[in-house]
Amino acid sequence: MGRKRTRSRKYIYFSITGLILLLFLGCTSLERVKIKIVEQEEGDQYLLHSQELLYQGDYEGALRECQKVLSFSSPRSPKDEALFNIGLIYASPDNPKKDYGKSLDAFRRLMKDYPQSSMVDQAKIWIGVLLENEKLNQRNEKLDQRNEKLNQTIEKLNQVIERSKQVDIEIEEKKREKAK
Repeated sequence: MGRKRTRSRKYIYFSITGLILLLFLGCTSLERVKIKIVEQEEGDQYLLHSQELLYQGDYEGALRECQKVLSFSSPRSPKDEALFNIGLIYASPDNPKKDYGKSLDAFRRLMKDYPQSSMVDQAKIWIGVLLENEKLNQRNEKLDQRNEKLNQTIEKLNQVIERSKQVDIEIEEKKREKAK
């Protein structure tokens, strides 16, 4: 009889230890879930504030709010939206510190890090628009350089024409002097 009690006590102790472990692990899991929910809510608030600042023209403030969202540890926080907003902030034509390269980087990072995001299709469109804009800017620069060369050539030709006119006037004057 003594043996059975020992075995049943071992099972009871083992069960109690297991329950304690489950409770401990469950509490840490619940704590993690709470942290994720809080980060999600805070991230949404930061994004909303970022959009308000962007609308008001405070690009640096909007960027700071998005950076706060990116600093969260939870992968479920709205980091994809923050990256998308960063891309928009840097691409905004009214932003005095606009930087199309940084905008492209943000959109590309969104596509790479969050391929399942609903923002990916819009990011692809923005990447296409920004790349096309870059090509057009390069073409404009080349045209500006060509125009500058053409203007220099025209200026030189005008100088040659002026000299030619001057020579013609001098020749006419000499002819008149000889005729007198």
